[in-house]
Amino acid sequence: MNGEFLRSKGNVCLVPSIPLFSQIFRPSLRSQLRKRFVRRKKTLPHRLLYNPVFGYGVQEHESQLSSAGVRPVSTARTNVLTQSSKFSAYLALTKPDVSFLVLMTTAAGFYMGSRGPVDWVRLSHVVFATMMIAAGTAALNHYIERASDLQMRRTASRPLPSGQLAPREALIFGVVLCIAGAADLAIAAGHLACLLGIFTCLSYLLAYTPLKKRTVWATFVGAIPGAIPPMIGWAAATGKLDAGAWILFAILFVWQFPHFHAIAWMYREDYARAGILMLPVVDKDGTRTYRQIILYAGSLVAISLLPSILGLTGVLYFFGALVSCTALVQVCLWAAHSKTNTRAKWLMHATVIHIPVLLGLMMYDKLPR
Repeated sequence: MNGEFLRSKGNVCLVPSIPLFSQIFRPSLRSQLRKRFVRRKKTLPHRLLYNPVFGYGVQEHESQLSSAGVRPVSTARTNVLTQSSKFSAYLALTKPDVSFLVLMTTAAGFYMGSRGPVDWVRLSHVVFATMMIAAGTAALNHYIERASDLQMRRTASRPLPSGQLAPREALIFGVVLCIAGAADLAIAAGHLACLLGIFTCLSYLLAYTPLKKRTVWATFVGAIPGAIPPMIGWAAATGKLDAGAWILFAILFVWQFPHFHAIAWMYREDYARAGILMLPVVDKDGTRTYRQIILYAGSLVAISLLPSILGLTGVLYFFGALVSCTALVQVCLWAAHSKTNTRAKWLMHATVIHIPVLLGLMMYDKLPR
């Protein structure tokens, strides 16, 4: 096939030139198409192909393109953009929002469990190792649920359903992170913390994930590994699990129900499409869902006061926890009044704000031991 070269500031591209195109397109129209291509090819974020009939398109397989007689546009930024997109895809596999929650709760557990001056270097080491396990678990969860994610609008753009990464890449990435995190945690924090990290990973992947399509109790099961990170931090600081560790576990365990039920209510149609049995999927009018939200939020008020009752924190935390948890209950009642997606979204945001406020107050008002 013959071709015509277009040049623009050092970049070269090949535009197919077939006699049929000359008959279909007038010279003026073809000239406009060339100008449009030269102007736009520098601003588009992917490696693009130009064809006078089909216009612009993302390159998928060079073998298919060459057989069709179309060659890819070569730009100096192609490799950089590809590497950047790859990095973003791997980062998305780790679920950064969940990893940040793990970071925060692990740090709070270590800080509250420490006696005397806090070993900040060890704390950083423990948090990093735990976060690697959490990130690896998230990547493996992406791998296991890639078929379900493809059926949900909320998750269809994730790296595996969208084709940004191959399943094998996610599998290797997740396994490496989990092994590295467990080894690092064993070195930095001891065997108890390491075993808790391994249990978190395995219970999430082998219990919670498969149960999501079988029973609404999967949320209860999944809340167990979700509440273990502060126990990892406490075990790393003290070498044991005493009452303080279990209080932190209970706070985070109970907090998850208003949070995840609110999310599940917003995306109940998506979950139903993928066959995931979240409570709002089977509870059509939301009565059971919001009853659980209110009950768990109410129990969080009582559980959150235990650190002060047991002498871990002072009066400031006691009244701060009372006010913040009561405010969360009020938001739950307000959301339950109309059960709209908008109010569920506000409830979800309220839970996201609540947990760092509560843990921050706890750490600020920690009593010396």
